[in-house]
Amino acid sequence: MFAEAEADPSLSKDEFKPLEMRLRVALLNAQYQRLEKADKALLVVVAGIDGAGKGATVNLLNEWMDPRHIRTLAYGPAEGEELERPPFWRYWKDLPPKGSTGIVFGSWYAPLLIESARKKPNQDALEAQCAAIRRFEAMLAAEGVQIIKLWFHLSAKAQKDRAQRLLASPETSWQVSPVDLKVYKKYDRIRAGGQIVMNHTDSGHAPWVVIPSADENMRSARTAEAVLAAMRQRGVPRIPQSFLAHSGPVRIVNRLGELDYDAKIDKGDYESELGLLQGRLARAARSKKFQERSLVLVFEGQDAAGKGGAIRRVTHALDARQFDITPVAAPNSYELSRPYLWRFWRQLPRHGRIAIFDRSWYGRVLVERVEKLTAPAHWRRAYAEINDFEAQLAASGAIVLKFWLAVTADVQLERFKEREKSPFKNFKITPDDWRNRDKWKEYAAAANEMLTRTDVAHAPWHLVSANDKRYARLQVLRHVVEAMENSL
Repeated sequence: MFAEAEADPSLSKDEFKPLEMRLRVALLNAQYQRLEKADKALLVVVAGIDGAGKGATVNLLNEWMDPRHIRTLAYGPAEGEELERPPFWRYWKDLPPKGSTGIVFGSWYAPLLIESARKKPNQDALEAQCAAIRRFEAMLAAEGVQIIKLWFHLSAKAQKDRAQRLLASPETSWQVSPVDLKVYKKYDRIRAGGQIVMNHTDSGHAPWVVIPSADENMRSARTAEAVLAAMRQRGVPRIPQSFLAHSGPVRIVNRLGELDYDAKIDKGDYESELGLLQGRLARAARSKKFQERSLVLVFEGQDAAGKGGAIRRVTHALDARQFDITPVAAPNSYELSRPYLWRFWRQLPRHGRIAIFDRSWYGRVLVERVEKLTAPAHWRRAYAEINDFEAQLAASGAIVLKFWLAVTADVQLERFKEREKSPFKNFKITPDDWRNRDKWKEYAAAANEMLTRTDVAHAPWHLVSANDKRYARLQVLRHVVEAMENSL
């Protein structure tokens, strides 16, 4: 794997000069063609031996290409708000749009490389991190993000000589970090760790390329060639099922059909219990222990099921500075230029805060499925991807609750007609609402499959009979309060 790079091959100035000119022209042309087509983003992940010239090479790429369409994304150890969200959050939120290129330093491989280079690596931790990375990269690749991973490598002697050479001049000494100076002593462990990581995470859709880095000309040429080959790649690489999260056959239960739609509550009982539940929610949300957690509430259901009213009864007990409500509609062009979960990752709350989604990432397996807005392969894959997403939320301290507010077709019709007559509500009724009624059975089937495949302990679904709005609002509040009190 590293034999060629550790032989420290070089390119003479005479060999490099004509090659440089050809590569610069080809890279620019390939970059503009990708921008015009805008069907894929490119992520160039930079890793390798410290002191191998990674930073200098990335600077050169920005010179050779149009830097206006390149984002260099540099990450250090997680800190501040990054520690209050899942580890992959900071990479998700920075994903470049289709057509553009992102160059990633200090990527999701940093913790894995540190662990793999220890004297006695934790094998369970290594495998868990590798599995998480494989799922992450497979989903990005399936959603139009092309990934190429560059490992900059050179022999131990060449690394030491390069550091000493740079230190000798005040103009270049700043390029040498204390870590670079320690590499020589730990070279064998770093090398072995890199080999472990590459063996576990190399794939056709996210390949590793070793860049010989002792000679500046060779390093520049090989990097440019690797990036150019990635830019010229057409189509979407085949992603083996072993890399993709996927869902096998399951028995679908008609949970919507089993609900008691006659459930209701008297107005007097409603008013007294509403105040008690809101008081308990206010105390839980303001408690010290909640400052170490977050709350994610998802509201789905048929049109006119009362999602907005239920949300208002929840927020009435909260400080407006503590929560954010995200109403989810069809994605715009800016959102469509990135993977479908991207816009939801960006809205994740910090500790002590609450994120409320009025419709959510479940649109992929509901409206996108029923209306045939996405290919079956995409929405079928989405169940496991959503489960993985929510598992990451829960692992980072989020309390995740999902509500399906359900009404019968006749009650929905009554509410539609009421909305049409009311000057305060007629904005809520749209032609799409009426059209969706014609697909009632298809939406019910999609909802029942969604509930079967994504109702998990760390992110449970609560089905709420909503023919009686008062009953539904209390049910929602009760579930939120009990979940918070039991978790704090």
